[in-house]
Amino acid sequence: MAHDPLPATETAEPPRTRTPAPESPETARFRVLLAESAKAVETVLSDLLPTEGGALEAAMRYGVLQGGKRLRAFLALESAELFRVPRLQALRAAAAVECVHAYSLIHDDLPAMDDDDLRRGKPTVHRAWDEATAILAGDALQTFAFDILASDHGGIDPRIRVRLMQGLAQAAGWRGMVGGQALDIAAETAAQPLDIEATTALQALKTGALIIWSAESGAILGRSDPGPLRAYAADLGLAFQIRDDILDVEGDPETAGKRLRKDEAAGKATFVSLLGIEGARARAAELVESARGQLSAYGSAAGNLRLAAGFALDRAA
Repeated sequence: MAHDPLPATETAEPPRTRTPAPESPETARFRVLLAESAKAVETVLSDLLPTEGGALEAAMRYGVLQGGKRLRAFLALESAELFRVPRLQALRAAAAVECVHAYSLIHDDLPAMDDDDLRRGKPTVHRAWDEATAILAGDALQTFAFDILASDHGGIDPRIRVRLMQGLAQAAGWRGMVGGQALDIAAETAAQPLDIEATTALQALKTGALIIWSAESGAILGRSDPGPLRAYAADLGLAFQIRDDILDVEGDPETAGKRLRKDEAAGKATFVSLLGIEGARARAAELVESARGQLSAYGSAAGNLRLAAGFALDRAA
């Protein structure tokens, strides 16, 4: 059994004087929808993840089942709804992408990467156990995602399963999330901070690639064109990252459940440092409107996905 998590290390700086604007009623309503989808996918994940074993298995469960927005799972489930995909099939895709996302967070928190002690207000996996266990737990979750998709449970056509697995591998790998993380690390020692074009390209890989796969998975399961959902998710992912950058400057560490203002301290280029707070807000608003426009072909059926775009713009955490 894993030992008890270490006490949270106090690393947060005092919050800035500016108070973020309150969330809109639409975002409050969306949080209810998000919580419902989170509960559904967490039930599946709890059933799929190992319940017995040693530190590795316990760390896997800890890394995945510690809450979170579950936005990627929501996108997988809602996109599948557009094409009347059986719920069980959509839940497999949602569970798989959440495993990949959890692995990425576990590794991001390591001392060699972002060196964080807190995640969602609790000790990070390498603090609750140790670095080796955290690395292995992340590795195990990454591969487990493909195990979930490869299984014939849920009756997904084998050709569709292969397509989903290939897409997730590309979104998570060197042409997607990992490639974006590598660019982010390289930027820390670059002679000059990244400009807006390079920062946008970096975040489109680091944050956007998994969000895009999540949104298009429903169309793939439904044997339909994923193009509109890809375009929607590309805009959504950038808007989401811009909001993250804004919250890193003026957010509340207690609400965020993690240390803030790291990028500023490291001298990293962010959308806020490049555009200013108001410029970043304006750019996020443009992206949200564009994302909503990409959903026009789906009419009222995409209402919840439109709410997700608004959530990216004005969420408080």
